[in-house]
Amino acid sequence: MIIFDNQNDLKLHLEINGVNKKIGFVPTMGALHEGHISLIIESTKKCELTICSIFINPTQFDSKEDLEKYPKTIEQDILLLKKNNCDILYSPNKSDLYKSGEKAKKYNFKSLESVLEGIYRPNHFNGVATIVDKLLNIVKADYAYFGLKDLQQTMIIKELVKLNKIKTRIIGLPTIREINGLAKSSRNKLLSVENKENASHIYKQLLIIKENFKQNSIDALLKNAKEKLINNNITIDYIEIIETNTFKISRNINSKKEYAICIAAYVNGVRLIDNLIL
Repeated sequence: MIIFDNQNDLKLHLEINGVNKKIGFVPTMGALHEGHISLIIESTKKCELTICSIFINPTQFDSKEDLEKYPKTIEQDILLLKKNNCDILYSPNKSDLYKSGEKAKKYNFKSLESVLEGIYRPNHFNGVATIVDKLLNIVKADYAYFGLKDLQQTMIIKELVKLNKIKTRIIGLPTIREINGLAKSSRNKLLSVENKENASHIYKQLLIIKENFKQNSIDALLKNAKEKLINNNITIDYIEIIETNTFKISRNINSKKEYAICIAAYVNGVRLIDNLIL
């Protein structure tokens, strides 16, 4: 695996070695886990060149404290990438991607950014879109892979690609979970064993909603889930059923549409998100 810390060297390498090759790209913020690795593996199956980026993007964080406590495990990450046949790692400093004082661009993602994460993290998606836009223009991959645990983010990135006429095809892959059902996340490293076990109640409630989705009213299902989670000391930002294509919050079921249940909640101060397609 070749490691680059600046975009000019990476671009030059790709101009020489990436010609007529299918390129797969997995952008990450590091603290890699099985979810990230599943994306790498999928890319290596389909593409002749697989690139991973590790960059903790400051413009998508709500607070400096949250940015600073984000887990950093670069040596372990490099070993994992090598073990799983990643060809290139791009791991730059902030100055390689942002000019001094540069802020996130403002995008118009319409209804996609006006619900759920868009309400609770109002500048988050502009930050995500800004860095993904930069990275896709550097790498110019044929395919970019994202985990569907971040369902709303994946939809935002698909919209970004349309808006900016980027040729990269965005591929969303299923959520990888712990044995107890907890969605794999870099933030899980901030949870104790006991906290992780408690966090498993999130997935259990999503499963209950999925199993009863067509038999019970949405309001009743959500009310019951909220009560169970609160009783297990889990604080909820939101738990909502949405139409997957529009992210419109729904209270009525239309058999011709696809829905998902989405949640953001805190376990011992650590914010976790999850979803299930219904």
